[in-house]
Amino acid sequence: MKIIPTDNVAISKLVSDSVPPITVIGTESIRSTFDEKSLQQAINARGACGVTDVILNPDAHCGYGAPIGCVMVSPSHVFPGPVGVDIKCSMSLLQFDLPAEEIQSPVIRRKLIDAICDRIPTGAGAGQKSIRKGRRFNPATLQQTVIEGATESVCGQLGIPFDWTQRCEDAFHFGHDGTAEALEFRLDKILSEKYMVNFDDKMTQLGSYGGGNHFGECEIVKINQDDESKRIADIFGLKHDHVAFLSHCGSRGFGNILATEQFKILQRKFKEWGIPYPGGDRELVYAPEGSAEANDYLDDMAMGANFATVNHLLINVLILESFRETFPQVNANFVYFISHNIVRREIWQNQPAYVHRKGATRAFPAGHHELRGTLFETTGHPILLPGDPKSGSAVMVGLDGAEVSAYSINHGAGRIMGRRRAIDILNQKIVDDEMRAADILTNCRRYPLDEAPAAYKNFNDVLQSVKLSGLAKEVARLNATFVVKDNNKADD
Repeated sequence: MKIIPTDNVAISKLVSDSVPPITVIGTESIRSTFDEKSLQQAINARGACGVTDVILNPDAHCGYGAPIGCVMVSPSHVFPGPVGVDIKCSMSLLQFDLPAEEIQSPVIRRKLIDAICDRIPTGAGAGQKSIRKGRRFNPATLQQTVIEGATESVCGQLGIPFDWTQRCEDAFHFGHDGTAEALEFRLDKILSEKYMVNFDDKMTQLGSYGGGNHFGECEIVKINQDDESKRIADIFGLKHDHVAFLSHCGSRGFGNILATEQFKILQRKFKEWGIPYPGGDRELVYAPEGSAEANDYLDDMAMGANFATVNHLLINVLILESFRETFPQVNANFVYFISHNIVRREIWQNQPAYVHRKGATRAFPAGHHELRGTLFETTGHPILLPGDPKSGSAVMVGLDGAEVSAYSINHGAGRIMGRRRAIDILNQKIVDDEMRAADILTNCRRYPLDEAPAAYKNFNDVLQSVKLSGLAKEVARLNATFVVKDNNKADD
């Protein structure tokens, strides 16, 4: 295999004897961060049944079946691997009418951290029952949530402003046949099977952050000062030099169980059918459109996605509530909610196709047909791109050039170091001192080494790749002032 540059310095082709060329987004310095295993995963994915396109984004690194940071298109087949175990892992952004200087004091920021941690649990098994000001849910509402998503009824019961759903990539997901009834039927079936015996417990994770790379981050918004950026930022609802809150989370334990079971189901089917795994990778299983297996996966994914959507919306309600403990008059507007682990049925190259975004985020530009009638028809929708606390994060907007990547871009900086390697080689004191020097507070006594900025690719190099390739434009930078993460390991 080899990577061959094109006329654009940030777009190249991964070429192998076994499959058609794969589009690669990234400058030469970014391409040097791609390890051989992730490139082989991309080749395996491109050679899988029914796949017509694979795109590697600048944040690409090894994942389940296909690299994290890739887009995979198939008109005929559905693949759980290029979604992964955190169904509809997503980003959301809440913009406050609070000037940046109001949270300059570390004492104020610490009060905000404490208020948030009183309401929003963090960690792999964390749920609302485990914290001081946790929510209590009606069990019927929780079932309705995974069946319906962020409908007016669900939002009303959970205290979520329903107008926020206008700023969601997808506020709700239907079953394989386009109905909520399919999800109700599927949930009834799942609840009768042994692998979802802890459904009620997993539902208490609504309104919580997970572990690993999930986080909540308080930001100062810095809008680019060119006229076009300011125009777009105004439509997005961004406020220069004001406080915002960025969240990264997904479908929690509920989505993980659904996805993990789907891998097992399809692996058993491959054995029963006598089908070899693409590239010998058992995580690259698939099901043909219209089959019972594909329908079941799409239904399970839709339920996980509905949970993830409402989870994010509730998190933002709890963030606003936390800020009002210290700033009783503060108001906020919801900027956007966008996913990066999902399969969506889209029109690609004039035909319907399943666009799998694995650690990749949608990037529809102004005038894209899917944005007709939305708030973002004339601008393109917001793209929320997390970097790392020291480098900041970005709000971007897609450009027409994103057609080359199936209207997708990377979902963040992307790991350059595996978790075990980061823990083995990074120095805890240096990491903590760097965070203090940058005046970034955290709820963790010791910042998780596997999530340290040094474990990730250079965010500015990643952004440069996106810009030079013509995929998207940066509208604003988000500079972190404090971070809320899973602090279980920090207390060990």
